[in-house]
Amino acid sequence: MLRELSIRNLAVIEQVTVKFHDGFHVLTGETGAGKSILIDALSLVVGGRGASDMVRYGCDKAEIEAMFDLSAAHPVWTILKTFGIQASPEEGLVIRRELSSQGKSVSRLNGHIVTLSMLREAGECLVNIHGQHEHQSLLRTEKHLDWLDSYAGDAVLGTLDSYRYVYKQYEKVRLELKDLEESSRQNMQMLDLYRFQIEEIAAARLKPGEDEELSEERQRLMSSVKRRDAAAEAYSLLHGNKGLDAISKAVTKVTDIRDYDPQVIDPLLEQLQSAFYQLEDAVFQLRDYRDGVESDPERLTYIEDRIDLINNLKRKYGESIPDIIAYLASIQSEADKIENRDEHLARLQGELVKLMTDCTALGIQLSGLRRKAADRLAAAIESELRQLQMERTTFRVQLDQQPVGEGFKLHANGIDEAAFLIAPNPGEPLKPISKIASGGEMSRIMLALKTIFASIDEIPVLVFDEVDTGVSGRAAQAIAEKMARLSGQCQVFSITHLPQVACMAEHHYEIRKSIIEERTCTRVTELNPMSRIEELARMLGGVEVTEKTRHHAQEMLDLAYKQKGA
Repeated sequence: MLRELSIRNLAVIEQVTVKFHDGFHVLTGETGAGKSILIDALSLVVGGRGASDMVRYGCDKAEIEAMFDLSAAHPVWTILKTFGIQASPEEGLVIRRELSSQGKSVSRLNGHIVTLSMLREAGECLVNIHGQHEHQSLLRTEKHLDWLDSYAGDAVLGTLDSYRYVYKQYEKVRLELKDLEESSRQNMQMLDLYRFQIEEIAAARLKPGEDEELSEERQRLMSSVKRRDAAAEAYSLLHGNKGLDAISKAVTKVTDIRDYDPQVIDPLLEQLQSAFYQLEDAVFQLRDYRDGVESDPERLTYIEDRIDLINNLKRKYGESIPDIIAYLASIQSEADKIENRDEHLARLQGELVKLMTDCTALGIQLSGLRRKAADRLAAAIESELRQLQMERTTFRVQLDQQPVGEGFKLHANGIDEAAFLIAPNPGEPLKPISKIASGGEMSRIMLALKTIFASIDEIPVLVFDEVDTGVSGRAAQAIAEKMARLSGQCQVFSITHLPQVACMAEHHYEIRKSIIEERTCTRVTELNPMSRIEELARMLGGVEVTEKTRHHAQEMLDLAYKQKGA
């Protein structure tokens, strides 16, 4: 449930913090008082688009914060986990949205910065806002199939997933076949190029890592003379009279005097002997290194030619040898398709027929499940409409298929096209909603749908923004009663101008606009029983509130309490 909404510097609202409860809430006030700004704020909190002109004039940014109290089973906790956000249902969920005057936006979930798409994903399972403009979704027939599938639940959705998996393969093969059929002339021209490239790359007999090995070997060969000369000179210096011979003579001289002063001479003699042996070993290694250095001009020429060849291939076909090898594999595959076009056509045509058959079978199965669900949905909506003063209305979900050859036209959601049909009065034929429903009827149909889907989608907060526009009298009362019953399943908010709706709410908030220090400000006040009577009287009587309107308001509240108690 939404427990608290805090707004700062949004449009005409300077600062407002509102606490909410379980059940049915109504928000009332004069036209232009700022009722819809609260809905705009809630929309921003759950990922709605914001604009810089929403920020209060003269302020740097608008800030909206909402706190939700949700059960541990609510799907939003799983969504937060996928975002890498650790959250506990015991601590609740806090969403914060900042909108700068430059149009930049910052969103946070429990203190963690998230993208707008992440916020929207979480918000979709928290709040469902329905305004007058949403009536247009009833007129979009492509939405009707989605609603039907959602109502049908796992029985349809599981089969739909299977269908979509096969349909995705079908579309892939169909496009591949189409491309092969339409590009035959161009492919024949490309075949000559492919053959040349295949021959050029294959003739090189490339090996991964070969270019690096060749570069290292070239470096060794190019430095062979320098390395050999340096080793020979070092060997000559160490092996001559000033090297090993000199140290050997020094060892002999020191040995001659060791008996005179052994305590001093023995350690010194040991160091000289060790140095002699180490130097002797190093001299022999230098000799072996000198003798092992080879100069091979022919090998060096081959390596340089090979490196030039590889670099030329890199310029044409890829940045590295693995890239060139991968390119070779791809053009070999393309050349094979062109050279064996007829075989590939036959194979793809066979695959397409099989996939089309599988898709059609799953589509027919899916259609049968949808027809059963359509009958249940129609009966449920008619039941809801009877409670909304549309007792004699007939509602149907029509499913049609477009025949193609011996099968049906396939699309991403199956073979069906759905349309909601309605006959508001007996004796009239069923027609699409867009051609027969009035604004008031559209409001009640949408409310009926929301009531049915409230127990399916598990969204805890439903917001109705003046959906009762265009209705009055008993129909308005029926809408109020329906929203009151709906609030037993979830938290319901309604912005309304109708006293029949306002009196049925458990919690009543007044939105009032005032001018303070030549600035327009909007305030939100939760009404107590006495002030609620005054607000209902204003809604009944207009500007002038009389004792009669107060009495009428009290009477409406009493009747509402009795009805809800019953």
